[in-house]
Amino acid sequence: MLGLSRARVETDRWIAFRSHFGIESFYCRPGIDGAHEKGGVEGQIGYFRRNHFTPVPEVGSLAELNEMVEQWDLHDGRRRIGSRPRTIDEYFAVEQPLLLPLPDEPFETGRVFTPRVDRYSQITVRTNRYSVPVRLIGKRVRVVLHASHLVVYDQHVEVARHERLIAKAGCRLELDHYLEALIRKPGAFPGATALEQARSAGKFTPVHDAWWDQARKVHGERDGTRALMEVLLLGRHIPHEHLVAGLATALRAGALTADVVALEARKVAQAEDEPPVTGPGQTPGNVTFLHEWRLAHLPPDTRPLPSVTPYDQLLRRRRASGGDHREGEAQ
Repeated sequence: MLGLSRARVETDRWIAFRSHFGIESFYCRPGIDGAHEKGGVEGQIGYFRRNHFTPVPEVGSLAELNEMVEQWDLHDGRRRIGSRPRTIDEYFAVEQPLLLPLPDEPFETGRVFTPRVDRYSQITVRTNRYSVPVRLIGKRVRVVLHASHLVVYDQHVEVARHERLIAKAGCRLELDHYLEALIRKPGAFPGATALEQARSAGKFTPVHDAWWDQARKVHGERDGTRALMEVLLLGRHIPHEHLVAGLATALRAGALTADVVALEARKVAQAEDEPPVTGPGQTPGNVTFLHEWRLAHLPPDTRPLPSVTPYDQLLRRRRASGGDHREGEAQ
């Protein structure tokens, strides 16, 4: 603030924001001289806070809170302020044609950082550490930090996305980022911090543990853990719920290979995408054998049934020639 005038020292981010949307900044006078210039805005903010944020709403995420605020805002549009003859929405309908159109390109509100990936395949952003794929070790990446999450880019390609840590000196690791390294050193997998966090987040389920235990009994500690790594790598192409269903089916069948898990997971995905084929008297839960399915889909056969009458004539000739031969022997 410069003296008691309307002038302000604007930050670079605010200049970029108002330039993007074509906003002309105009500031109130500080102190008593400008108290009357912003009373209406502050009064309506107070009304909204008292009616919607008192008591403080309990939500599970910032996205949920934003959705609630949007619904409250839509409801307030039907309200009249004081004794005015029109609602807020009706007044806005008059003003809207006078406003400039919004720009086509969105404005990036996140803050940008360019940290270097350390030897643990992690980056540090605002005192907290986040994992990235191990292939990026030693490289510098671009991070866009938002209020509730952060996105990591290698050049222009998104390589990681994390929920933002609020406390200081925290660490958030993604198990998938370390799979290429762990498959070469499977002995480090059981004690990995990324595995512990995956369990806590529900991404590494009891089904994973059961399949892993059985794989180690059958294939041995090292090869069984490697087989699990191959299954986890499938998660890059197969949805998590389908992969867990494939693991459960393969475990019941005693098939402890990644190929079988992939096959069963794709069966689950196909069953969700396509309705089951049913025939007469067949329920969707019945098993249909392949030859039965093919027969059910063949067109009706309208040809007449085959006849063996011509072959009967051959049999009569054979009997007659046999009888003549026996009469010659008797003579």
